[in-house]
Amino acid sequence: MKILLLGSGELGKEFTIAAQRIGQIVIAVDSYKNAPAMQVAHDFEVINMLDGDALDKIVAKHKPDFIVPEIEAIRTERFYDYEKQGITVVPSAKAANFTMNRKAIRDLASKELGLKTAKYRYATTAEELQKGVEAVGMPCVVKPLMSSSGKGQSTIKTEADIEKAWNYAVEGSRGDVVEVIVEAFVKFNSEITLLTVVQNNNPTLFCAPIGHRQERGDYQESWQPARISDKDLYEAQDMAEKVTEALGGAGLFGVEFFLADDGVYFSELSPRPHDTGMVTLAGTQNFNEFELHLRAILSLPIIEITLEKAGASAVILASENSTYPTYSGIENIASLPKTDFRIFGKPTSRPYRRMAVALVNDTLETPIEEVVEKAKKAANLVTVHS
Repeated sequence: MKILLLGSGELGKEFTIAAQRIGQIVIAVDSYKNAPAMQVAHDFEVINMLDGDALDKIVAKHKPDFIVPEIEAIRTERFYDYEKQGITVVPSAKAANFTMNRKAIRDLASKELGLKTAKYRYATTAEELQKGVEAVGMPCVVKPLMSSSGKGQSTIKTEADIEKAWNYAVEGSRGDVVEVIVEAFVKFNSEITLLTVVQNNNPTLFCAPIGHRQERGDYQESWQPARISDKDLYEAQDMAEKVTEALGGAGLFGVEFFLADDGVYFSELSPRPHDTGMVTLAGTQNFNEFELHLRAILSLPIIEITLEKAGASAVILASENSTYPTYSGIENIASLPKTDFRIFGKPTSRPYRRMAVALVNDTLETPIEEVVEKAKKAANLVTVHS
């Protein structure tokens, strides 16, 4: 089968490696040359994926069997036409359109499916944001409707923060949608990602929940399994199944939840492997999240997902702008037991850009806090240089 991968970052790279292992052809697409997935794909294209005509041309050129989106900044409304041409859009054209925009997925979850979410409003101007803040109360969180990895996300605690939050959200927005969501701050005890695998001809499966910690709206560490009560896990699985069923198609979804004293809150959903799910590269499961996504796409039956080990991932960030970054300390991390790493191969760096990840595993009996601490220490051994 031929797969057109739209977005070629570190998640796309691992997906491409999984596809290569079972003989699939991957054409990696992104807005810049030498993106991580391009380094391991059969072929690549460099285009602005918000340019619908350019997107049409490469679809016509390569005639893929599958179109697999990896990022948000894509002219996703074209996906409906591709489906009519007989191309499978992953998970589906509807899922890609709804989840590439926080407005569509939040309204689906809250208004149509009745899932519990934080109180929220939308704003297209700074003045509307002011009214939205008044409606949901402070503190509150502001996010662009289209963004990823925490770009443009900030917390409003005082009146003075509102204008700054608006400007930051507009700067961090992907695509051509200048609109934000402002949502009440949920007093949560923890947050989890529930990797949900929707299959064409077999039941929906769930991975063990993944816990994670964020800074600047982007994950810093993730761990599996996360501690969660049976009641909350059942509630999260029920919500995840409802929303993925409503979106349709097959593939792996990363569904995010807040766990609070008053229950489980739906937060966000990604129709693809999730950054926090990179912990599965530590060998925590019988299949990692990229292999699961691929198998579900190809309608290869997944009979079960088993938790094999406790694991943690910790990001390795750049601290400055550079081209052709280099890395020191690799020998230190390589010498640690039950530890591995991935360097993504990004051709440029900037402050806080995720460049690599440390991976640690241990027995299921090992306290997960110990595993996370080992991953953080391992990540600190590696430095990104200009």
